Amino acid sequence: MSDMISHKGRVVSITPEMTSVEIISESACASCHAKSMCGLGSAKTKLVELPTNPWDDLKVGDEVQVQLKASMGHRAVWIAYVVPFLILVAAMLGIGAAGAGELASGLGAIGAVCIYYLVVWLLRDRLKKEYIFNIKR
Repeated sequence: MSDMISHKGRVVSITPEMTSVEIISESACASCHAKSMCGLGSAKTKLVELPTNPWDDLKVGDEVQVQLKASMGHRAVWIAYVVPFLILVAAMLGIGAAGAGELASGLGAIGAVCIYYLVVWLLRDRLKKEYIFNIKR
């Protein structure tokens, strides 16, 4: 099972097309017994939508495991963080080498990253089909 990324979640809604599962991401401090006194603990809630499997006997409120192949998780990190960083650095160095000033290099690099994220946003439906989550009881 080391090739799967798994998170605990709770089913919040079920339709014939989609099942919505709420995942609570906790920091290491969030489970600490002293977090109320410390104030550093944080938890974020994420909603994941999965295609409804008609053979799953799920009900709203059921505790489930949401799983994704680890390779897809690594690919998501590349798409969200590594590639934009490389674009930022390449654009900044390229524009600077072309003789533009620091301000133009910085703004051009930020613009290049914005264009990259626009392309990712435009391809979101295609990416959504590639990232398939599974529900396990």
